Amino acid sequence: MPPFLNAIIDWLRAGYPDGVPESDYIPLLALLRRRLSDDEVRQIAAELAGSGDLPADKTDIQVMITKVTNEMPSETDVLRVQTRLEAHAWPQDGSSTGEATPPV
Repeated sequence: MPPFLNAIIDWLRAGYPDGVPESDYIPLLALLRRRLSDDEVRQIAAELAGSGDLPADKTDIQVMITKVTNEMPSETDVLRVQTRLEAHAWPQDGSSTGEATPPV
């Protein structure tokens, strides 16, 4: 996995030290998709699921990504997750460069 994806995973774990709650899956993936490709989002989700930080399996991850692609979560949910993650210093400005680098 590329170092910048590992940095994102570390940053997500800092934002969710007890794992990602089910209510935050979809908004979290929506925010990640603003900066990362679908493949990068899948890699991050698979790593988090494999380590138990995201209690989901491969099928659940595909369903979540499909939901994000087909219907965005509510603005309230996105804002809640965005606020939590911004507290850990990775701004969610909506840019989509594919080269996002959270602090390490």
